[in-house]
This record gives sequence, structure tokens and C-alpha cells, in this order.
Amino acid sequence: MKKALVATLLIALGATALFAFNANGKTPIPSVDSVDLPRFMGDWYVIANIPTFLEREAYDAIETYELRDDGKIQTTFRQRKGSFDAKVDTMRPVGTVREGTNNAVWGMQFVWPIKAEYVIVYVDADYTQTIIGRSARDYAWIMARTPQISDADYAAHVERLKTLGYDTSKLRQVPQRAVDSKD
Repeated sequence: MKKALVATLLIALGATALFAFNANGKTPIPSVDSVDLPRFMGDWYVIANIPTFLEREAYDAIETYELRDDGKIQTTFRQRKGSFDAKVDTMRPVGTVREGTNNAVWGMQFVWPIKAEYVIVYVDADYTQTIIGRSARDYAWIMARTPQISDADYAAHVERLKTLGYDTSKLRQVPQRAVDSKD
């Protein structure tokens, strides 16, 4: 039991360190002008991403945001690893809005005290599709309120990421069922 706990903590710390810091010398990635946090809260299906090592085999990935009373954002990330039939794995990082960013830049904390940069680089007017990026241009997430989006919308999001300096050949479309997969 003790070995498993130590191994889990080491993996979590390594994962956090892997994507917690901005790349030195990289131009900060531009965020949207502002984000209406209450509208942004709720479920977002991960349509595609340049994945962290924890997400490389994700199926049915869903990120859920809830605004806490202290102003922080409780996040629940759910995924199935490797297939639609795999058990659901869950992570629960906490987001903190960076002051002066109009709610568009967050620090996402998986392990104290490290906060990963989380930049909302695109959100449509209806808050139904979004793109999350990082100044390091290492990871990105295309998300939507529905499990699928049109080919035209997907192509437009890929082009946005390319314009921001991402290597879009690293994008992986996340298999999503057409029905809710929170179970």
C-alpha cells in the first residue's frame, strides 16, 4: 500500500512538473479577451488534444468545471484508458484564475505547490466550443459541450492552433461515444 502511494505521488509530481512550467523564450500565447466564468462552467467533451502522457489513450474524456465559493475552479477530468469499455479514471485538479486576465488564464494545480498554465485561447460566442493552450505550445485541448463537432469546426480549430504556433500533426482526436459516458 505504501509503495503504491509513493509511486502514485511520484507519477503525479512528475506529470505536474512536465507541464507546469512555460517554455523559456516562448512568446506568451494570446488568450481570449475575457471569459464569463459562470457560462464556462459545466461539462466539456475533449474532442482532440495534444495529450499529456496521462491522456495518450483517452476515450470518452470529459472535463467538468465548477466555480467554488472561494473563487477557485474545481475541475473533474474523467477518461477511459484504451477503450470505451475500460473503467473510468478521474483526476480532480483545482484551477485558480490569474489576476488581471479577465478570467482567461488559470493555474491548474494537480500537486501542491505547482500550477500548470491553462490559457483559454478561443471560446465561441455561445460557449459551446473552446480551445485551451499553453505558452509552451506543448499541450492543447479542443473541447465542446457535445461529444462531436462538425468537420468544418474541427478544421477551423486545427487552423487556430497552427496559427498559434502548434505542431498540429501531434493532435489526437479523442474517441467519444454519442451518449453521455460519465458512469
